[in-house]
Amino acid sequence: MARVLRVARSSSLFGLGSRFYSTSAEVSHASPFLHGGGASRVLAKDRNVQWVFLGCPGVGKGTYASRLSTLLGVPHIATGDLVREELASSGPLSRQLSEIVNQGKLVSDEIIVNLLSKRLEAGEAKGESGFILDGFPRTMRQAEILGDVTDIDLVVNLKLPEEVLVDKCLGRRTCNQCGKGFNVAHINLKGENGKPAISMDPLLPPPQCMSKLITRADDTEEVVKARLRIYNETSQPLEEYYRSKGKLMEFDLPGGIPESWPRLLEALRLDDYEEKQSVAA
Repeated sequence: MARVLRVARSSSLFGLGSRFYSTSAEVSHASPFLHGGGASRVLAKDRNVQWVFLGCPGVGKGTYASRLSTLLGVPHIATGDLVREELASSGPLSRQLSEIVNQGKLVSDEIIVNLLSKRLEAGEAKGESGFILDGFPRTMRQAEILGDVTDIDLVVNLKLPEEVLVDKCLGRRTCNQCGKGFNVAHINLKGENGKPAISMDPLLPPPQCMSKLITRADDTEEVVKARLRIYNETSQPLEEYYRSKGKLMEFDLPGGIPESWPRLLEALRLDDYEEKQSVAA
């Protein structure tokens, strides 16, 4: 733990850039998908955005964090990817991680902090600036460690109904040749009891990947439901922690990427930023 504190305090990830966005109680939204205020522009000197993405397994944190990473030019650091890279490396933690993941348990704080420490060191060496964290922190202890080393500007909590999350997780596929992820699930949840309908088309692979699709070993219904139950039990104090600091923005995804992406950009006050970037390109 001390090691990650030393890395973070010296790393350019926590000190360079030009601006950030933070939540503001003064910003009002008519959107039914947004809770807890939106994001308002705040000028900050000498650093880029420092955001966290929260949400249940399968909600799409990686998808939206990656898109925002590309749009804003900051690194997307996903602890799930760090775990999978360690699993594939046959390193000292590989066997221990394999047992934890296959049983549907959450990886311990000590292991996550160790992996994040190594990632921060690699980023420092490359001169990275700013970050979007995906899957960290997920416990109060991790949030306290993070709070000791840097200020988080905004915490985006993505939300979907549990039945949609289960279907999405069971539909995940990866091409064992190119490594890209896809999803074969077709989501069509009817609206009832005042809740909106949710429809998501499958994200199908190109023909050359179709015969090479594999399923993650931990994507079984029993394991997925266990992960969701554990996440819900541990996430509430974390959400309240950031809510009390005025940094939590809860966003109910209205559907798949075509429906959700523009509304998320609007909530983050980035819709005009994407247009300007497109024109510049």
